[in-house]
Amino acid sequence: MRKLSIKSKVAVAVTTAGLIGIGGGAFAYWTTTGAGSGNAATSAGGQTVVLHSTFNAGLTPGESEAVAYTADNGNDTSTVVGALAATVSTSVAQCDPAWFGVTALTSNSTVAGHTTGVSVGSGTLTFKDSAANQDACKGAIITVSVTSN
Repeated sequence: MRKLSIKSKVAVAVTTAGLIGIGGGAFAYWTTTGAGSGNAATSAGGQTVVLHSTFNAGLTPGESEAVAYTADNGNDTSTVVGALAATVSTSVAQCDPAWFGVTALTSNSTVAGHTTGVSVGSGTLTFKDSAANQDACKGAIITVSVTSN
């Protein structure tokens, strides 16, 4: 077998490298198709706000007073107060809550986190004038409770 000269060795090495480069370049990528998706859960929510109702004192039979509904949100995130429902109770058992009517107009209001006294609705409290003696309601404390869903 004959020995190759340095010049021949270099030529063989360059040719081999070139062939490898061409061969490698011809198969340097793959083609494909695909699809995918990902998911993550959002907050569980359920944080509550504190609702308040306010109206003027001194209601007498046959009169009505405006009621303001507000919310306090001590949470970090905002929330929406939806439909309001109001009920009346009294501090005297003989002062019949049925003698009162209350409405709650809802505004579907957003209550930002860490806010107080945000208006979320309004309504009217009415002391119905009954044929019955309503003296039991003199000096009674009338409470309007409000809830939201």
